[in-house]
Amino acid sequence: MTDRTILVIGTYDTKNDELSYLARVIRAQGGKVVTMDVSVLGEPPQPTDYSKHDVAAEGGSSIQAAIDSGDENHAMQIMARGASLLTSRLHRQGVFDGMIVLGGTMGTDLALDVCTALPLGVPKYVVSTVSFSPLIPAERLAADTQMILWAGGLYGLNSVCKSSLSQAAGAVLGAARAVEPPTPGKPLVGVMSLGTSALKYVVPLKPALEERGYEVAVFHATGMGGRAFESLAAQGAFACVMDFCTQELGNHAHGSNISAGAGRLTSAGQAGTPQIVAPGCYDLVDVVGWQPLPEKWAEHPKHAHNRLLTSIVLNTEERREVARAHARQLATAQGPVALLLPEAGLGEWDRDGADLHDKEGLQAFLEEMRAGVPENVTAHWLPCHINDAAFCDKALEIFDDWCAAGMVKC
Repeated sequence: MTDRTILVIGTYDTKNDELSYLARVIRAQGGKVVTMDVSVLGEPPQPTDYSKHDVAAEGGSSIQAAIDSGDENHAMQIMARGASLLTSRLHRQGVFDGMIVLGGTMGTDLALDVCTALPLGVPKYVVSTVSFSPLIPAERLAADTQMILWAGGLYGLNSVCKSSLSQAAGAVLGAARAVEPPTPGKPLVGVMSLGTSALKYVVPLKPALEERGYEVAVFHATGMGGRAFESLAAQGAFACVMDFCTQELGNHAHGSNISAGAGRLTSAGQAGTPQIVAPGCYDLVDVVGWQPLPEKWAEHPKHAHNRLLTSIVLNTEERREVARAHARQLATAQGPVALLLPEAGLGEWDRDGADLHDKEGLQAFLEEMRAGVPENVTAHWLPCHINDAAFCDKALEIFDDWCAAGMVKC
């Protein structure tokens, strides 16, 4: 079948053999290929569908400007901007169904921008000499980017290199054939949470919302989940959000690498999407468990969740800072915001009698929240725990009132 078209991007002046091999494998499997050259200095052995001049011009510049800059980093940023804009436009026009980019550090830098320019659900593969490397920060990764290590391929084709490239070619074509992009037939509610050992509200909420005719997407608040949630919220994908685990905001405020970025808790509000918010697990900061623990956390209580992730229990003043971060982010909202504040705790471990419960710290957080609730936010103080039935009942009451008022799309 020639049923799907893959956009193959790279520097065709120096990587033509590898890029052409990718294209041959895709075509041999029945796919179609369009090509985009993002080189600067050299010329490809044969023309590509979209030339380097097309790419630079799309970004409002030129190849000559890139050359005249005299700086390879600046030149590649010109090409990255042009490639991102051109790729985005070509996808909107239906030119391709999936994309693959090949490169070293320069090509990977460009590839990350191009992936971010495409919406969730478009297969996007990066074949890179630095796949999975700490050189790549989480904030540069689109939520559904796939990476494959470009092994043994620095100077041309060989059997090791072909093994990586052929897998990548088959993966992107297979993904383009199999993917079901997020186009729900029902209005979509976005929910943030963790597993039921910490937060249990999804268990009753999800079926209750589905009975009301909504599709529910639950995102795991471990950094990349929050990034995907914020990305979809910025696109206006949600009829309403129930953002009941904002731990990533505290992670970011206290410098953890497990972060959804500085924009956490802002995208839905800036899109005007109705938000029901609760600061679930506000009292914990997650850090990378296999890395040396920063000195600032040395005296804090901590819980090793597994070999990847360790949770740090915040002290009173650190909790106050998390409260202030919530107020700053929610103040930017353009749509309705209901803030639910359960006074008996905000995580299963933060319950009276539980191992990590800190009554003084909880009260300090709630006091700071009370003092800082923005004028655009309606606060609801609940005499219950976040995992109690009363919490879900209040969330659904607000949701139903907003639906009846036409504030939430039915």
